[in-house]
Parts: sequence; C-alpha cells; structure tokens
Amino acid sequence: MGRYDDLQSFYAACDESARLATGVFRLELERTRELLAARLPPSPAVVLDVGGGPGVHARWLAGLGYEVHLVDIVPRHVEQALAKDTGGPPLASAAVGDARRLVRADSSVDVALLLGPLYHLPEPGDRRAALAEALRVLRPGGLLAAAGISRFVSLLGVLAQAGRPTPDALAIVDEDLCTGRHVNTTDSLEWFTRAYFHRPEELRAEVTDAGFGEVDVVGLEGPFWIAAAFEALWQDETGRTTAMRWARAVEREESLLGVSAHILAFARKPD
Repeated sequence: MGRYDDLQSFYAACDESARLATGVFRLELERTRELLAARLPPSPAVVLDVGGGPGVHARWLAGLGYEVHLVDIVPRHVEQALAKDTGGPPLASAAVGDARRLVRADSSVDVALLLGPLYHLPEPGDRRAALAEALRVLRPGGLLAAAGISRFVSLLGVLAQAGRPTPDALAIVDEDLCTGRHVNTTDSLEWFTRAYFHRPEELRAEVTDAGFGEVDVVGLEGPFWIAAAFEALWQDETGRTTAMRWARAVEREESLLGVSAHILAFARKPD
C-alpha cells in the first residue's frame, strides 16, 4: 500500500482549498459552475453539498443566494469551509458527515451535489448507499449532480507525460483499466488516493439504478486537461473562451466522454 492510499492522509498532505485555482483544474472549476448554473433552480433553493471539501463550490453557491449546507468526511475540510477569513458569504451549515448516512430529513433539499463521494467509494454497495441517501433527502423533482473520475484518466495522464513510465505507474494503469479500482502504491500525491474510476456508461447506470430519472451524463473537461498547450490557451480571455467553447462542444460526444478527466451525471428525483 502507498503512503496516500487513505483518504484522510491524502487530504492532510494536500491543500484541496487551493487546487481549483491552479493549472488545468481551473477548467474543471469553470465548467462545473457553468453546468450547474444551467440546471439549478432559482435561489434561495436549499443545496446539500455532500463531500463538498473546503467549500469552493458551496461558497460560490451561497454567493448566488442559495441556502447551502456542506457535509464532508474530512474534518480539515469542514474547518476550512467554516473559516471566517474566506471573504465569501456564510454557509447555512457545515459539518463532518458520511455520504452513506446523511443526517438530513427526507425530502428536505432541492439540490444534492455529490461532486466527490462516488469516486471516493470503491465498493459498489457504498456508492449505492450514497446515491440512495441523495435520493432520500431530495424533494420530488430535485436535482442531483454526481461526479465520477474517468476509467481512463491514469492512462491518459501517463501518455501525456514526457519520459518512460515507472513500473509503479504501469501497474497502476493496468489495474485501473482492468477493474476501475485505483490504488496509489507510491508515495506521490500525483497518483491520488484509493478511489474508483467509472466508465461513463457505468456512472449513468448507477444513477439510473438508484431510482433517478432524466439522467444526463456529460464530460467536464473534454480532452483539454491533457493538452500540452493548455496554459498558453488559458492565459488570456480569448484563449479561455475558446477552451470553454470547445469543451462545451464535445461534452455529450459519446466517443470522447471517457477522455474527460471528470464526468458529471445530472438527474432528477421523480415526482
């Protein structure tokens, strides 16, 4: 087992609060916000951000007038989300909690965000439990947004790098491709932590089987997260606009869904 195979140790070693402001993760941030904004009900709807980390998305939503409640299993993230020096509007609440056992009444929220839990739950039964809880707490007609990491992210990441892959890298990619069960056998944060990587059709099936309707799966970044010229493209307004336009153009292209580092499933609780 690698040093960062455990969720708590991984997030103790890296600053998740700063990640979305760096590198290609800026595209992840902007695309997530764009896709959410197109589907959210009007504020002040109630949003439950499950696995919301240090509150980057939650603070943005609170700033738009939503009543946002954040839950995360990492105490450090909850502390960061509650920090008073963030400069943003306050959250309605933030607490340590488990996506599989939400402390929330039935049919009490308009939007359930699962932008992290599904890929942090390698066992199918745990993912089913998290989706069942999201369905339970949503009001009829409520919106689910659930993120997965692509089955092919390790392969594409290795191919985008210069130089010969290490034996550890080769073994990780082989296991990811074969089973989707990602285990970091190294001491490098770059290889993430224990996780599950979805095929796009698998994420769609899990959400559908949980009882949701109107399931729509889209690619978040498209192929641009591995583009050698990403920084040059993103450095000015024209380049950023182009990257967003191209990512938007291929978000439902079935042949490219798995090339996106993240895939998002949007769905509704039936009335």
